[in-house]
This record gives sequence, C-alpha cells and structure tokens, in this order.
Amino acid sequence: MIMNETAALQQITGLAPVDYGLVACAVAVLFFIAWYKGRGEADTQDYFLGQRRTPVWVGTLSFVATEISAMTIVGIPPIGFTENLQYLQFFIGSALARIFIAFIFIPAFYKFNCTTIYEFLKHRFGAETQYAGSIFFFCTRLFASGVRLYAASLAVSVIMGWQLGNTIAFFTLVSVIFIGFGGIKAVLWTGAFEAATFYIAGVAVAAYLVLHIDGGFSGAWRVAEEAGKLSMFNFGWDLKNPNVFWVAVLNGVFGSMAAFGTDQELMQRLLTLETRQESQKTLIATIFTSFPVTALYLFLGTLLFVFYKQNAGLPLPENADKILSHFTVYVLPAGIKGLVLVAVIMASIDSPLSSLSSSFVTDIYRPLIKKQAAEAHYLLVSRLSVASFGLLLAAIAWLCASGSGRMLWLAFKINGVTAGSLLGVFLLGLLTKRAGNRTNVAAMIFSAALAGTVLYLSEKGYAAIGWSWIVVIGTFSTFALGWLLSPLESKFGKAADNTAK
Repeated sequence: MIMNETAALQQITGLAPVDYGLVACAVAVLFFIAWYKGRGEADTQDYFLGQRRTPVWVGTLSFVATEISAMTIVGIPPIGFTENLQYLQFFIGSALARIFIAFIFIPAFYKFNCTTIYEFLKHRFGAETQYAGSIFFFCTRLFASGVRLYAASLAVSVIMGWQLGNTIAFFTLVSVIFIGFGGIKAVLWTGAFEAATFYIAGVAVAAYLVLHIDGGFSGAWRVAEEAGKLSMFNFGWDLKNPNVFWVAVLNGVFGSMAAFGTDQELMQRLLTLETRQESQKTLIATIFTSFPVTALYLFLGTLLFVFYKQNAGLPLPENADKILSHFTVYVLPAGIKGLVLVAVIMASIDSPLSSLSSSFVTDIYRPLIKKQAAEAHYLLVSRLSVASFGLLLAAIAWLCASGSGRMLWLAFKINGVTAGSLLGVFLLGLLTKRAGNRTNVAAMIFSAALAGTVLYLSEKGYAAIGWSWIVVIGTFSTFALGWLLSPLESKFGKAADNTAK
C-alpha cells in the first residue's frame, strides 16, 4: 500500500522518495539551527545583532545567501537561456561598490553603534531623516522581496505540482516560525547552510547538462558561441539597454551601493560582526564568493539553451522564467531534482523578515509608539512584527502572479524607485557636512517621484532611457537637493527661533 502511494505521488510530482528526503532533511536542519541559536534570547540586542559574535565566514556566506536569493536560482538562468552573459558586467561595478561601502559606510555605522543603519541618519541629521529612511526601506524591501518570494514560489509550484497560493503560504509559514523564534542568529547560520546548497545544486545540474550535451563542454561552448550566447561585453551607446558595458558598470556601482550600503536586510548581517575590521573583511570576501555562484547559474541558462537546441523534440515551458523548474521536473533524475528543490526552498526562506522587524522596532516603534518599556516587551513586538511582515510579503507575492516580464528585471525596477533616494541621503551624510533634516525628507520624496516618473515614461516608450538609470537619477537628485536646501532649513529654523523668542 505504501509503495503504491509512493509511486502515485512520484507520478504526479515527478519527485522520488530521495528528493523528498533531501527536502525534509534540509528543512529539519533549518529548524534545528533556529531552535539551537534562538534559545535564551532576552533582548533585542541579541535578537537583532546576535551580540555581535558572528564569525567572518558565517557572515560572508550568510551575506551571499541573502544577496543571491531565489532571484538568482530561478531568475538568472532564463537570462542565460534567452540572452547571453552580459549580465556579468554588472558585477564589475558591484565589486567596486563593496570596496567603497567597506571603507566609507561601515566605519560610520560602527562609530554610532547602530542596531539599524537608519540610526546613523538620526545621529547625522535628525529623527525625521531616520523615519523617512526606515519608511523608504520598508517600501523598497517589501515590494522587491515580494517579487523574490513569487519567483521562488513559482519554481517550487512547478516542481512540486502545488498550487501557487499554497506554495506562498508554505514559505511564509516556515519563514515566520524559524525567524520569529531564532532571530538574526538563525538567519545567519542557516544562511551559511543555504549558500552551500546553492553551490552544490548548481554544480550538480551543470555536470548533468555537460554529460548529456553532444560533445560535452567543448561542444556546448561551440554551439553557444555560434548562437552569440557567450557575449560578455557590450560597448554600445544605447541608453535604454541595461547591458551596455558602461551603463551596466555604473548601475552596478549605484545599485550595489544602494542594495548593500543603505538596505538593512544586507547590512544587518555585517553589523553582527564584533569589530569594524571584521565587518569590512566580510564584505570584501563576498566579492569572491558571490561572483562564482552568479556566473554558475547564468551559465546554467546557456547550457540549457544548448541542451534544448540539441534536443528539439523536448517540450519547452510557455514562459522562459520557468526554464530551470521545467527542466528539473521533466529531465533531471531523482536526487539532482531534490538538490535543486532544496536550493530554491532555502533561497526563499532566507527572507527579509528579521531586517524589517529590526527597522520597525528600532526606528519606528521604540522612538514613536512606546519609548519606555521592558526588553521583554520589545522582543515580543519584534516577533509579532515578523509575523505581520510575513503576511504582507505573501500578499505582494500573490499580486505578482498577475504580472509579466523577466522577474529579475522586475525586482530591479521596483527597487530602483526608492533605492536612489536612500543612497543619496546616505552619501550626503557620509561625504558632506550639510546638516539638513526635513529638507532631506523633501528631497527623498521628490526624487522617488522623479525616479518613478522616469521609469513610467521609459516603460511606455516615451523616454529613450533604460530603467537601469533610475537609481542613478534618484541618487543624484536626492544628494543635490539635500545639499542645496539644507542652508534654507538652517536659515528658516533660526528665524523661527527668533520669532518664538
């Protein structure tokens, strides 16, 4: 009877018992880490920063796991499959941005002993800028992470044969339970485990493809080269093309500075290191750990193109976004299917719930709603906010199901509208001595509206400029307006004080 049920389940989902066993073991490891690391937490310092006792190697791998996410696992192979390798140009600018952040941003955050990076804005400018920065982070991270959750849920729903809504609910429930209990320590240590699954699954799929392509690796290279799939550099001048070299590098610099330096989700990992020097080493190390896995999954798309070109009789998915999931279900053997599923699930569970909760409690709830309370109260509110943000992410992911277009590009577009405002105000605080506060808020709001307008005009074909410029435009607009308007705030502020006297 059990054998019949197992066979029926395998026929429905395409998964063998070994695949389910791998998934069950991975989820069990995740919950064990959450339980083991979350025991005895008594305050938000431990819940959000892990008492700053994270080893460098754990911080590095956890950062990679968060940076990569499900958008790399299922979102990058379609780019290699339908386009080429020019996406890697972005990483040149990204590497430069990490070095800049390590030596400009991180020392400032450690100087003020920040729990969230938006506390720096309070120390540098004032409370209003801190509140604005935190709210902009909520907008940026919620929508971008909702797209990431949708991408992962779509992949798992295809592989498992589940309904999309049930898959989103599964990820949300698991994330809320393990992050709600374990806090940042659970996120960090499971992140190290997740990063390992990314490499293992990617290498396994690549090896299978090379072994089943006529001519092996050299044959795959030849076919891909003839089809233009190995093009890595584009030195054109089309402003609308995000893959033009200098546009990609510029976008890599500004996009990565915004993502890594002004986004609490990624910077929170770096703040759990004991010293500024260890935090800097961790960020620099991510250059050499993130690039290989990004290149691996991009090249998987190229190998998939060659494989399906040589096997033209095999059916393709109706949507290229599903190419890896489709290949996993219909081609990969048992065992490797489970590895891919584990990688996607692990990439999805590493959600931004801890960073959203830390920013809400530290930047909004504690200073504005309940200033004086016991640490036990703030810890409870932190865990409740994890659950609340989990439901919000689930709702956004469900709404994404009605959208269309490359998921990776969609996430970048959403992130770009508010990311430039955040980066601009941080650079204003780090690189100048201007002392505006409310004028910063005005500059951020105006610049986000400007970036949104540029994106709309670009998407509708009314402006000959690519979406990759919106972060750059938002950054320069916020920085320039904040710099120009700050003297006016000081002037009118003094005038108001004199009038009051």
